[in-house]
Amino acid sequence: MDYIYGVMAVICIEIIATVGLSVFTGFTGLFSLGHAAFMAIGAYTSAILTYFYHVPFVLALLAGMVMSGLVSIILGFPTLRAKLRGDYFAIATLGFGEATRVILENLAITQGARGLPGIKHFTTLPVAVIFAVLVVWLTKNFIWSKFGRNAIAVREDAVAAEMAGIDLFKVRMLSLIYSAMCGGLAGGLFAHYLNFIQPAMFTSILSTQLTSAVVAGGMGSITGPVLAIALFIAVPEVLRVANMWRLVAYGLILVLIMIFRPSGIMGYHELSFEWIFNIFKKKTRNKAAGKRRV
Repeated sequence: MDYIYGVMAVICIEIIATVGLSVFTGFTGLFSLGHAAFMAIGAYTSAILTYFYHVPFVLALLAGMVMSGLVSIILGFPTLRAKLRGDYFAIATLGFGEATRVILENLAITQGARGLPGIKHFTTLPVAVIFAVLVVWLTKNFIWSKFGRNAIAVREDAVAAEMAGIDLFKVRMLSLIYSAMCGGLAGGLFAHYLNFIQPAMFTSILSTQLTSAVVAGGMGSITGPVLAIALFIAVPEVLRVANMWRLVAYGLILVLIMIFRPSGIMGYHELSFEWIFNIFKKKTRNKAAGKRRV
């Protein structure tokens, strides 16, 4: 049961990072391939504060979020001001992620590639669940606000949105800051759950996993990426006894989603009782229509 609880806790932690990234990628329309860097910044900031300076856990998490947000401004100001989009912005974030990892490997306070062991265990499954639910709720309200509608307009047609008076730079920057702070929170929880972190944990593989979850879950959905990241973590863990076949299963899931659900698991919908009821009602109506034709 401890192992199952551990997997569930990691799922909740990565849900926080994925939901934050969905605001930037799914609703604003810019791809990031270096989002693991924000998790690393949040993880190391909060861990260093609790490990060396005995700062309370909640304040350390807040400091990690703030630091991630400040670094996102440093990244976003030159790139978004230059209106980098598509592959160009993705490559810039990829370089940022790798540069962050290299810097962490060469700082004395982070203890380099050896990592930081002995971090206090403050993150438990209930704590991870509470923060995950809170972030999903905040993100939902964030998206349904005026800012969220502006972000969706930018994603659909940036030129038309700008002509309508929407400040593209402001919308994209705020979206990046929000997603980075969510990543910082996830990193802080992650560090205080595993009790050990090292730069090798925050590579481009983790960034790709987060981005894949957003795309596979649905670019216009919040609950879709939640389901996707849970699937991406749970299935390989279930198949851990199969060793190398875990990675095959991971790739197969992505291929099947892209073939049978090109718009993602949820597409532009949200998982709710009303949505499930409408699907059931539609299938019942189609069956009844088929019987009448017969």
